[in-house]
Amino acid sequence: MKIRIAKLSYWHVHAWDYTRNANEHPDTEITAVWDELPQRGQEAAEKLGVPFYSNLDEVLARDDIDAVIVDAPTSMHRDVMVKAARAGKHIFTEKVVAPTTAELNDILKAVEEAGVKLTVSLPRLYDAYTVAIRDVLAKGLIGEPTQVRVRMAHDGAIGNWLPEHFYTLEQTAGGAMIDLGCHPMYLTSLFLGGLPEKITASYGYVTGREVEDNAIALLSYPNGAIGVVEAGFSSKHSPFQIEISGTQGTLLYGMPEDRLLVRSEQLDKKIWSELPLAEPLPSAFSQWVSHIQNGTVAEENLQLASNLTRLMEAANLSAAQGRSIQLSELSEA
Repeated sequence: MKIRIAKLSYWHVHAWDYTRNANEHPDTEITAVWDELPQRGQEAAEKLGVPFYSNLDEVLARDDIDAVIVDAPTSMHRDVMVKAARAGKHIFTEKVVAPTTAELNDILKAVEEAGVKLTVSLPRLYDAYTVAIRDVLAKGLIGEPTQVRVRMAHDGAIGNWLPEHFYTLEQTAGGAMIDLGCHPMYLTSLFLGGLPEKITASYGYVTGREVEDNAIALLSYPNGAIGVVEAGFSSKHSPFQIEISGTQGTLLYGMPEDRLLVRSEQLDKKIWSELPLAEPLPSAFSQWVSHIQNGTVAEENLQLASNLTRLMEAANLSAAQGRSIQLSELSEA
């Protein structure tokens, strides 16, 4: 029997991507739609040939709904996901889980108490280059990482192709950093082994909108390692890039080709060696379906997603207050 899914909102730019994931997966299907904007939700439901609900409680009360995909505004994530968990629905959601650690903890508590399966879309965690880079680090080919830099930027703000509501601070809790920067952020913290001690962020407003369209965050670790997270909505032809330097060598990816290069004291230290990319892992959506079917928990996914919320909250506070933010300063409740 297929897992029956209610699609909760078409606010996010990837909402239709997840709809296709659900309808193309052999074990899932979209069977209902809710949206905080009734006209948008009604149009989506008609396109899919499923019922539309303007009342969230009503769709969550349906016994024939097993799970939900949440693409509501980031500011609504806590209320929507806590309700969904309490209604016994498994949850797949767009990053970030929530804009603050306190809201994140409310969601995680509701999920744990209800025993439902939560998985977060962290797509670059499962890509071929990430799998290969993790293998390089595990083998110690570049020694102990001392600096990680990951950049992701596009021209959405200067090209005016992002939806206008993506620049509304109340809905998004931020711009380039929380949207695009989330990918460099979770990868940087992954490659450096976890959460830093403090974050220092600076945001730029090239197009003068309410949220930043140019951003950088520095992650400082107790052992002296530094992470550099770069994101932007105002860059033309900016390739996705990863650079990791360590005590035994340096790794480069996307400079600008999709090639993984390593120069290491443990290989031929005089040249850059190209290493093969690995096979990608199953997508976050496919893993979510598997967790529902097998009664397992997306432990690493949830840990990295939880870390991501903390990192984004700290970055936003740092940029707003013009100072470094210790992660220990974040309120848990």
